[in-house]
Amino acid sequence: MKMEKVNIKAHHYPFKAMGCGFVITGVHSNPQIAWDAIWAAEEEINRIEGLISSWLENSQTSTINNLAGVAAVKVDRELFELIERSIKISNLTSGSFDICGTLSREYWNFNNNVGSKISECKIHELRSLIDYRNIVLDPSECSVALRMKGMKIGFGGIGKGYAAGRAMKVMQELGIGHGLINASGDLMCWGNPPNKDEWVVKIPDPTNRNSSILEFTLPYGSVVTSGNHENFTIIDDKVYSHIVDPRTGHPVSHIQQASVVSPDPEFADAMATALSVMTIEEGIGIVNKLKGIECIIIDAKEEMYMSNHFEKMLSAAA
Repeated sequence: MKMEKVNIKAHHYPFKAMGCGFVITGVHSNPQIAWDAIWAAEEEINRIEGLISSWLENSQTSTINNLAGVAAVKVDRELFELIERSIKISNLTSGSFDICGTLSREYWNFNNNVGSKISECKIHELRSLIDYRNIVLDPSECSVALRMKGMKIGFGGIGKGYAAGRAMKVMQELGIGHGLINASGDLMCWGNPPNKDEWVVKIPDPTNRNSSILEFTLPYGSVVTSGNHENFTIIDDKVYSHIVDPRTGHPVSHIQQASVVSPDPEFADAMATALSVMTIEEGIGIVNKLKGIECIIIDAKEEMYMSNHFEKMLSAAA
């Protein structure tokens, strides 16, 4: 649906949530409608943070973690279903995406500085606690349990995407047919900006975040990028990403950046994390089988790889 190019304005609102910077854009001829929707979207993002954050002591996620290996926790259906979807993506990616992997940050120090390897004993300990198959879901009770003490779940690899999708739905319900949610560079857009047919999306350059390696237009959907540009550690002169392979317990170094285009920002968020862990062949192979999903991966040697869908999309836009 394209808008009439008369008296249409984009209203932008930046704020902090979920440990990152959000910018919500609402496009409407009536400023009051736009701002009511923007504020409602902010409230929805903050609500979701209160539900899924493992940093907030009173969140349901923290309760699950605190009772790991002890008891199941009844949770809201919303959180239960988010965990269900997370597990499905874990199965799809052979464990490359795992919400139990949040525990790795307590073992590895990603301070953008020189670090050191952790012992094989610690790696073994970490690996024993990262396994989505040890999450026990009881649909009848709407409860979640972690089988082993010390296990933790976290939504750093999927939470922003889920929040962006929910924020968009809230805005649409309030009459915003055109808008954009920007979560620290991860985008969800719908409709079109004022006086343009589609949103212009840029894939960042992993070696220079102020520039891009390519751009394309997108009428609807999300673009999410994961990489080692913000959080990393340097060990023996080698850069390791803050993303840890859940299957090995080691941070990854073979991928600089992975970007995913998808109609669903939640799926794009999780898949970008998984692609940063898998081999390029494995990741591209999975994406090529998924309808409506595209990706671009840049390895440690700055070689670029695209899914078949992505190449066709760029050709169509040229």
